[in-house]
Amino acid sequence: MPYTQPEAAKIFLFFLEPKLIFPDNVMRQSDAPLRRAASLSDWARIIMDALSPHSGLKPEADPEPGLDRRTRRNLLLLTCCQAVGQSCNTMMFAATGLSVITFYHHPEFANLPVTMQHLGVMIWVFPAALLMQRIGRSIGFRIGSLFGMAGATVMCIGLYTANFLVMCAGGLVLGYAVACLQMYRFAAAELVPIQYRAKAISWVTAGGVAAAVIGPSLVRVTHDLTMPLYVATYAAILVLHVIVFTIMSFISFPSVAQAASTLSPAESAVPPRPLLEIASQPRFIASALAGMLAFGTMSFIMSASPLAIVACGFPHAAAHWVIFMHVLGMFVPSFFTGNLINRFGATTVMACGVVLMLAGVAAALSGLSEWNFRIALTVNGVGWNFLFVGATTLVTTCYRPNERGKTQALNDLLVFSTTATSSFMAGFLQERWGWQPLNWFSLVLMLAAAGAVVWLRYQRPTLTPAH
Repeated sequence: MPYTQPEAAKIFLFFLEPKLIFPDNVMRQSDAPLRRAASLSDWARIIMDALSPHSGLKPEADPEPGLDRRTRRNLLLLTCCQAVGQSCNTMMFAATGLSVITFYHHPEFANLPVTMQHLGVMIWVFPAALLMQRIGRSIGFRIGSLFGMAGATVMCIGLYTANFLVMCAGGLVLGYAVACLQMYRFAAAELVPIQYRAKAISWVTAGGVAAAVIGPSLVRVTHDLTMPLYVATYAAILVLHVIVFTIMSFISFPSVAQAASTLSPAESAVPPRPLLEIASQPRFIASALAGMLAFGTMSFIMSASPLAIVACGFPHAAAHWVIFMHVLGMFVPSFFTGNLINRFGATTVMACGVVLMLAGVAAALSGLSEWNFRIALTVNGVGWNFLFVGATTLVTTCYRPNERGKTQALNDLLVFSTTATSSFMAGFLQERWGWQPLNWFSLVLMLAAAGAVVWLRYQRPTLTPAH
């Protein structure tokens, strides 16, 4: 009776097994025939597996078979969206205070439109998260781009008509686009298998490095392109949101049904805990507090610095360069912050972030030259990266898979409530107190962040994946 193909493969391999061809004493005497026989055996397995219709063996064109070409393309496009979207945010920081003082004679309120943008994030973050959970990431992100276009248009109208309240309304509308921007890192994790999530988040977050170049460069080019000053900058923000909308239409996100099917039966059976119970965990409290103070202090210094630079007699272009260096400091460390956390621990990296932010304050207090501003803001950005990324990493250990949406939304709500308050207080304190007293106040915030890191270290948290 003729042998079937799997049976023939077994017989073929039987005669090529080196242990059956060579007795033990012969194998010890000659290693070369053994290596040749083993190599021949391996090749035989490959050939027979390739010939067998029941085999799943296929050519390995990709060195990382878990990430196919389509997934890599999606990640690249999402990184481009991060770069362009974050550029809009950077331009908003760099241009708003300086544009408002051209017509509004209350400099202490110059950053109120930025504050309204952060308030918009607080208002929109839960609706945006719930909408994406219902209709998917693709449509949800494109709706965010539409809000970005509308908000930039309102900002243009407000500046052109010298209407401060209209500009504040534009900032509120832009808050929805920023709320969606903050979810790109979570969307990246959904595009890849679980073992690649950390890399995916790092790649997408690193898009902020391009934003550090694109945003300030566009502000420098457009701020005096037409009158009134900076109206062309807001028009450029509108164009950038159109680009994000277009790129998003080419990204294939998992459908809502696919996302639900990824949960195991055990995970689906465990009901989600109430949000109050999640938020009451000491680890969540300390991690969220550290993230709030990191983002709040960074926004506090970043929002006040353009006003302080111009008040010291430097040109607007000097403020644009400082913001450029600050944003580079914020995002360049993203290439290696994850590796530092894996090697030394999240709380150690967060402690280094606190020290760096304190060093930035020391540089700001030591003088009022251009290089004092540049060094202070650059070091502040690096410290923010260490402190905020470490805090976010620990927040992800505080919830189960079916609790991700509401917990992430709560964390962003807390962070941007602090950021909104900081951006508003920055203009007010810069006008009333000045640059150096403002930095003394940020020193208090950093000491509070140090207390949160010490609390986390006392808890000795372990980085157990929440997924």
